[in-house]
Amino acid sequence: MSVYNLEKIFEPTSLTIIGANEKEGTIGYSLIKNIVQGGYEGDLYPVNPKYERISGLPAYPSVLDITHPIDLAIIATPMAKVSSIVKECVRAEIGGAIIISAGGKEIGLKGKQVEREIKEEAAKGGLRVIGPNCMGIVSSERKLNASFGTLMPLSGTLAFISQSGAICSAILDLSIKEGIGFKYFVSIGSMLDVDFGDLINYLGNDPQVTSIVLYVEDLTNIRKFMSASRAVSRVKPIVVLKAGKSKAGARAASSHTGAMAGEDAVYDAAFRRAGIVRVDNIEELFDCAELMAKRAIPSGPDLAIITNGGGPGVMAADALSTQGLEPVVLSEETIKQLDECLPSHWSKGNPIDILGDASPERWQRALEVCLSAPEIKALVLIFVSQALSNATKVALATVELLKVKPYPPVFAVWMGGENVEQGRRILNEAGIPTYETPERAISAFRYMYFYARNLEMLQQIPPKLPRSLQFQRAPAEKMIHGALQQDTSLLTESESKAVLKCYGIPVNRTEVADSPEEAVRLAQEIGYPVVMKIHSREIVHKSDAGGVQLNLRSEEDVRNAFSKIVEGGRTYGRDAKIMGVTIQRMLNRSDYELIVGSKRDEQFGPVILFGMGGFMTEILKDQAIALPPLNRLLARRLMESTRVFQMLRGYRNRPSANIELLEEILIRLSKLVTDFPEIAELDINPMILTGDQVCAVDARMVVKPSDVLSPDHLVISPYPNQYELSVTTKGGLNIFVRPIKPEDAPLLIRLFHALSEKSIYYRFLSPLKSLPPDMLARFTQIDYDRDMALVALDYTYEEEKMLGVARFMGYPDGKRGEIAVAVCDPWQGKGVGAALMQHLIAIARERGFESLWGIVLAENTHMLALARGVGAQVSLIPGTGQYELKIDLKKISNGENHARTIQNLDS
Repeated sequence: MSVYNLEKIFEPTSLTIIGANEKEGTIGYSLIKNIVQGGYEGDLYPVNPKYERISGLPAYPSVLDITHPIDLAIIATPMAKVSSIVKECVRAEIGGAIIISAGGKEIGLKGKQVEREIKEEAAKGGLRVIGPNCMGIVSSERKLNASFGTLMPLSGTLAFISQSGAICSAILDLSIKEGIGFKYFVSIGSMLDVDFGDLINYLGNDPQVTSIVLYVEDLTNIRKFMSASRAVSRVKPIVVLKAGKSKAGARAASSHTGAMAGEDAVYDAAFRRAGIVRVDNIEELFDCAELMAKRAIPSGPDLAIITNGGGPGVMAADALSTQGLEPVVLSEETIKQLDECLPSHWSKGNPIDILGDASPERWQRALEVCLSAPEIKALVLIFVSQALSNATKVALATVELLKVKPYPPVFAVWMGGENVEQGRRILNEAGIPTYETPERAISAFRYMYFYARNLEMLQQIPPKLPRSLQFQRAPAEKMIHGALQQDTSLLTESESKAVLKCYGIPVNRTEVADSPEEAVRLAQEIGYPVVMKIHSREIVHKSDAGGVQLNLRSEEDVRNAFSKIVEGGRTYGRDAKIMGVTIQRMLNRSDYELIVGSKRDEQFGPVILFGMGGFMTEILKDQAIALPPLNRLLARRLMESTRVFQMLRGYRNRPSANIELLEEILIRLSKLVTDFPEIAELDINPMILTGDQVCAVDARMVVKPSDVLSPDHLVISPYPNQYELSVTTKGGLNIFVRPIKPEDAPLLIRLFHALSEKSIYYRFLSPLKSLPPDMLARFTQIDYDRDMALVALDYTYEEEKMLGVARFMGYPDGKRGEIAVAVCDPWQGKGVGAALMQHLIAIARERGFESLWGIVLAENTHMLALARGVGAQVSLIPGTGQYELKIDLKKISNGENHARTIQNLDS
């Protein structure tokens, strides 16, 4: 349901408190007191059959006795009564409810049953529910404190969402002390209905919310969470503290990958992919929240440090260094200007030590120089209380200058106790983030810089592979499903390699021998030297069982190795079935040994792993993980997250690896686990690189039944190739229509520049000269779950040409979307736009959309005709020279009628 009816919770014009109370010390008393004292201006109806009046207001026995419309119900009764109360709320046509009551799933099976009943009753009337077992919510703009917290937060632009009421209270206390304001403060509780994804969708689309802060213990509906986060993080930062790191690590894993891709590492990978900044503790969560609430995001890592104490300046520089950053190098011009206003023995570099006797005027002059320095992207001011310094006067001088001077992000460290407290307060009131130690300030800066860098990376255009990738899905499916039908979960090495080969991942020839004689014959056929390995489903780690024999060069070596392997296997795994040995050619040389694999996470679906392989895999633990689907850019980032990547680029006498080939291997692996949710674990270890050749020399795969079909097992929607089709328009054009890809950015740029000025103005309602990078990324890197963009391609040219593009941008409610179409001028009127629109409408209908709408200039007669031709309602917007078109998808017929519509438009 996403954002449906959430406005009834956060912007109610009327509300009822069910369980309101006159008795101090009760939650019902605190709720009505907070709402009244908070200044809520809507209608308020307390419900409690024991009272006639509560807080001077008429009290009602039941919500059904209230004759006025109600947007929100706040329920604070014993949990056993909540289900029947929710039923009454549905009958009263209330839009939203906040269930404060505890006693749900946290108490066990009985509580889970109660929550199920509540959810079923709420769903009957579209009643949205926050909670149960929550503290409530605060909506500052509405002056609504619908919580039992003791404090009303300051008004501001932050949104805070927490699963823990205790964390809410702690953050609230700190925020008032530091002068941080919130627009929304949400205790989400058990997430019976409204979850993090819903709230990110709703609050992220509020233009007055500048950033979102989350305290997360667990997630539900992760695909919705990822979709919402990926959309919102592009326009405003999301910071999360995820509790429960101690749970990290796989339990019973059958592969190296399964053991390494632990729960917490998967959350890390998911947050990175969604553009979310993850912090490690409450202190960092609060510090980031303060920095986001008060200052702009830094545009680069170039930080300058101004201090009146050498030691704290060094501490700040050290903290930067440990985070992988360094203080910005001051330009000659900046040093010259500082020389003119500072004593001759200032530090002459960054940190800028202006000395312990620095007056407020000296602070102000140094700050003014740094604010104008183009190389400085952020500033930290570190004040140390000394005999000749005055914390209050320096703070006042700083605030005075920053009021009139445009400046990069500035934050302050006022070190000390009571002597600096007034200075801190002055800075806080002026909206300057303050921290008690240099390390905390640097940590907050680092997180915000990483957000800016991640945002930049999210907007990068992934390059195309030089060739299209081919896959043999049918034979792979036959092998995987065959194993499941035989009730076999662990595929043998030869079976695993056969599946990999179907997806274009190179493997070495691997044969199976069940006797010494067969082993000798195969070794001679393959050619010496050879490698022999134990062939058993039950023995996972072959080396541990003495099941690997290398560099065998003769018949005698092979016979002896066969005996050793079989005997060692029987000793190691007494219940293991030994099916013989595998034989493969010994590779004489390898430049690199890597591990590549995948694990099916219970919450996040398949997770892809890359790192250093071979026998040192588990000792060095140099690996990184990512979520599919992957493209070249995401594959490259995955590799860059490992230490071995530095070697892969070439190190001393080692040659550089074929990075492009490795990107392709990771994309192929991503496609394999995307196509088959049954793959629970997959290990390629080692994958050997020699020159420009790569080979999977050992592989194992675990398959298990899956409750869902591909691609519903992924938390990020993959490219929907089911929407590809070839079309011949009435105008005689043979075009290929497909969803847009991130790699299409160059094609889209060429399409844009081929449009006439008039066509650009019609499409964008402004005279754009080029597509800005952020707009280009937004147009090509779409979330297929909520948006769809189709391109029309013509392959009759030497290189593919994009003739047109049509898109709808889905609203968070999942019911409505905004539509837009652009066709290159030479192909207008030839059916390209009609084909795109028809296919787009069919997809929107399939997705359950109810309507599409758009804005069209009055002079864009072709688009208006196209809209009318597909059944859109077109109406003039008074006084604007623009038309609004609305397409009611429930009234538009599908199938043959669509085809007839296109023919009529083409003719």
